[in-house]
Amino acid sequence: MTKNEIALAPNAALLVIDVQKGFDDASYWGPRNNPAAEANIAALMDAWQETGRPVVLVRHASRTAGSVLAADHPGHAFKDFVTDRAGQETLLVTKTVNSSFYGTPDLAEWLTAQGIGQLVVSGIQTNMCVETTARMAGNLGYDVLVPLDATHTFDLAGPDGAGLTADELATATAVNLHGGGFARVVATAELLAASASPARLTA
Repeated sequence: MTKNEIALAPNAALLVIDVQKGFDDASYWGPRNNPAAEANIAALMDAWQETGRPVVLVRHASRTAGSVLAADHPGHAFKDFVTDRAGQETLLVTKTVNSSFYGTPDLAEWLTAQGIGQLVVSGIQTNMCVETTARMAGNLGYDVLVPLDATHTFDLAGPDGAGLTADELATATAVNLHGGGFARVVATAELLAASASPARLTA
């Protein structure tokens, strides 16, 4: 096996992060990228369930006043396509910060108990909770795959009038994770092929 060649483990866990209805509120978040994100996440969830691999749903309960992701707001709910695919065996983690490893129940503890060492990290937002979770997972020693096309984010303003578009932020995340050695950035189609076949996935 070469340095950049990996096998998709039989028990690789799919993390679906913060795919909640509140993110559909364009007046709150602004312009987004990658309109195919939801379809790709759904395809991954279907493939994971068909092959018996574990799925972890992560939901954000914002503490920010007026947030559309607050626990008492309708936007806190998962998008319908996620709810429709959630099985009884699906683990649900609730968090109030960016990293899925700081939530309830304890994600790392659950992964250890299940003997899981490989994670596929998808969801919203690419440069926020997806990237933070992937970075922490890499630091904790997990083999991390991030299908960038199964994530999306929004334009973001920075200091002194600076800002980046959603696509620019997604590119930065890909460079940070892949170039920085935290994770391997791949495509949904590659993961779908690898999930259905013992063939190795090249990243």
